Amino acid sequence: MAEAGAHLTSTAVNEQPSVFEVLAQESLMEAVKPALRHAVKVLAESNPSRFGFLWQRFDELYLLLDLLLQNHFLSHCSASFSENFYGLKRVSGRRGLPLHLGLHSKSHWRSLLLLCLMPYLRAKLEATLARQRDEEDFSIQLAQTRSQRLYRAAVAAYPYISSAWQAWVFCQQLLFVFGVTRTHSPVLQLARVRLARLNTQDLRDMELKTGRTGSPADGSLVQRAWWLMSQAARGVAVSLSTSLSLGVFFLQFLEWWYSSENQSTVKTLTSLPVPPPPLHLQPEQSCWDSPSTRPVPDRGGSCPLCRRLHTNATALSTSGFVFCYPCIYTYVKANRRCPVTGYHSEPQHLIKIYSPDS
Repeated sequence: MAEAGAHLTSTAVNEQPSVFEVLAQESLMEAVKPALRHAVKVLAESNPSRFGFLWQRFDELYLLLDLLLQNHFLSHCSASFSENFYGLKRVSGRRGLPLHLGLHSKSHWRSLLLLCLMPYLRAKLEATLARQRDEEDFSIQLAQTRSQRLYRAAVAAYPYISSAWQAWVFCQQLLFVFGVTRTHSPVLQLARVRLARLNTQDLRDMELKTGRTGSPADGSLVQRAWWLMSQAARGVAVSLSTSLSLGVFFLQFLEWWYSSENQSTVKTLTSLPVPPPPLHLQPEQSCWDSPSTRPVPDRGGSCPLCRRLHTNATALSTSGFVFCYPCIYTYVKANRRCPVTGYHSEPQHLIKIYSPDS
């Protein structure tokens, strides 16, 4: 999209991008994932039985989508999706080498792994750290094995490692602003590449590369199958890049709208009256597709899971139903959803209910 006008602003003398361009392309990819996550969350909450797996496996599905998209752009444009969107390309980080389009095989795979796998592992570590903190707040500490203690120590050390990484990124960007270094990010240094602006020759090379992809009519069956798979992957990547290019500003708006800084404003604008408590449905009045697989709350003060009187009554804020704390904590920790409604739930959604006489 933006590469079509790259020749209007790039010159042979000043091929190095500005700090505003490199930071803008980073913020673009950071805004795409939260917006897609919110869209998947809305789908999962509207129909948990049909779209619930999308929310449960969102990180893995996004990793697959990111690998497909970034591999396409690295192969055809020598840049990631966001870098290509702002008219940038990746070139070798060594001095004296020509700034032609195309990456070496090692640089290509290093860039792909650092672009896709590193954010995925970081997101998993942060989710594990948050879950561990919740379990420490809402559960009783039991005896642990040596491997579990080492695991908890590694997770506890992650915030310090993350802070050191952020400090390294800040120093690298500061050096890039003053012209001391040619890369603004340690990730580019690890991939041994740097960013440069696209020029008219790069655009011609991309057009020629696209036009040379022909069908191997005389090739073997394996070559034909591989060509069909590559063409299908290319078609999916082009469709995804086109749709993301058209909707990128809308995705950034969604990311801002649902950000934590804007939540107070959103609540004042979209405040609604408190809904009434859920109806206590009888088994014969149950509207579930399979009543035997989901507990139905009885009248009175019984728990929908154990069918006994509430012990340490606890409400699940995602659905409003009341359970025994041992029952609902064990169920939510194992299944991550409400046993009655199927809504996605976490241990921090449990709310202790205090009776007046207690």
